[in-house]
Amino acid sequence: MSLVEQAISRMRRTGAEAPLKPAPGEPGGARKPVVEASLPRPVSERASSARRLTIDINSLRASGYLPEEAKDRQFAEHYRQIKRPLIQRALANDGAAPTDPRVIMVTSALPGDGKTFTSINLAFSLARERDISVLLVDTDLLKPHVSKIFGLQKEPGLMEALADQSIDIESLVLTTSVPRLSILSAGSPAEGTAELLHSDRMREITANLCSHDPKRIVLLDSPPLLITSEGPALAALAGQIVIVVRAGQTPSRAILDAVSLIDTNRVGGIVLNEAPVQGMKGYYYGYGSYGTYGDNSSPKG
Repeated sequence: MSLVEQAISRMRRTGAEAPLKPAPGEPGGARKPVVEASLPRPVSERASSARRLTIDINSLRASGYLPEEAKDRQFAEHYRQIKRPLIQRALANDGAAPTDPRVIMVTSALPGDGKTFTSINLAFSLARERDISVLLVDTDLLKPHVSKIFGLQKEPGLMEALADQSIDIESLVLTTSVPRLSILSAGSPAEGTAELLHSDRMREITANLCSHDPKRIVLLDSPPLLITSEGPALAALAGQIVIVVRAGQTPSRAILDAVSLIDTNRVGGIVLNEAPVQGMKGYYYGYGSYGTYGDNSSPKG
């Protein structure tokens, strides 16, 4: 039995459904992971008065965050399979659940499994829907890759709102040139991030982001579950949790340990990253390894 099958079997025994979906990316024989310093130019530019980002799709492609244009159609189809059950559950929210299913957390057991790659591409796929909008929130406060990728390292964001209760979180949300997609940066580094994410203020912020638009999905790019306390803190807030697994790399024990930290009734699926796909040459590609978690000079996860 494969490591993913083991995880699914355990979740099914506890009564949860965890559909296995492939997570596409770059073919395995393509470019190596690209660190932020090698970007040819910023992938976004902000007009400060309008709080709006112009996203450079070509730069995202060149840096490996989006597929080559020729593979767009196949890539889009894989993400449709991933997003469809998430959207159904999000829009079926009757308010009875303890957590809002419109809050979707993308995480992994360990660093380097490709969860930020998955978060970005899932956000773009969700934004193609006509009846919803998506807010991508960088909640990986130790390694804020989403903020770096979109050039938002100096933008106020989640950390500022957590530290100052007078800040209206919606005032920090940036609309983008991609219809129905907005982004909230991680904000400035600070101490005690786990406590802040576990606070009443974080619950208030999450509720406010959801209440702003009943058709908004809040997508959290979060830290890994097993080597940070921030990951489990965020899992308590999410209505759905997507776990990214790196095929042939993530130990089965790590998957099971990660699953044991969360409510399996909220598992929205397992995304198998860097897995061979029938009919395609090579592999769908995620990103490489982290160094010590919190070392922002290392590659993306």
